[in-house]
Amino acid sequence: MPDDAVVEHAPAKLNLALHVVGRRADGYHLLDSLVAFASVGDLVALRPGPLSLRIDGPFAEGLDDGPDNLCLRAARLAGADVSIALTKNLPVASGIGGGSADAAAVLRGLARMGHPLPDAPERLGADVPVCMGSVPARMQGVGETVTPLPALPRVPLVLVNPGVAVATPRVFAALGCRDNAPMPAIPAFRDGTGLIRFLAGTRNDLQAPAQDIAPAIGQAVAALRATGAGFARMSGSGATCFGLYDSHVQAARAARRLARHGWWAVASELAPPGARG
Repeated sequence: MPDDAVVEHAPAKLNLALHVVGRRADGYHLLDSLVAFASVGDLVALRPGPLSLRIDGPFAEGLDDGPDNLCLRAARLAGADVSIALTKNLPVASGIGGGSADAAAVLRGLARMGHPLPDAPERLGADVPVCMGSVPARMQGVGETVTPLPALPRVPLVLVNPGVAVATPRVFAALGCRDNAPMPAIPAFRDGTGLIRFLAGTRNDLQAPAQDIAPAIGQAVAALRATGAGFARMSGSGATCFGLYDSHVQAARAARRLARHGWWAVASELAPPGARG
């Protein structure tokens, strides 16, 4: 990254729980989700314009750098002429908010450069408001209602993506019930054991239809459990899954084992608030 660039980390977003609790008349689904962020993510670097986007990194080839890219849309929404360099470390369209996290990072960086934040960032995507803060939160409605939560324990985790494409509209279309119970009240968690105990009483309502569409998702969740994860689940609408582990050593060992399947697998942890690298 250039030395004079404004650099923002765009951490992977995890839906630790995701309840679908209704549907609006316009077709948008109402959600109730416990959102956290991992310590791994993309990087965004901003410099004074003209408006442009350059993408590198291991997943650059899977991302379109045209005018509909969320980074460019975020800059236009803020009315900013800025040169954007995106290092794409996360799989594209994989249920961990990559594009939304990148757009939110652009907006945060622009704010540091003196540009006012635009109204209604959810116009860029349902996950953009929660990614703006990149802190643990309860996300409700169509993503516009974000309630920050106390810090979560820094639990070691593994992210794994089996390399299958799952279109979010198709997953929602396959959802059997759209009026499910919301999450219970979210307590403060003293440790990973308490977090796992809470998650065991929650759901990701999109996991079953996503697994029907792409059975590899279920295989990834089972593989996480087989490597010792105390809890494993799909994030968002897939196909990335996460597992929570007792130690970083165990998580690193699990990631190496899962990568032998030819999957993208990386050891990480739940990031503390304010983590930017």
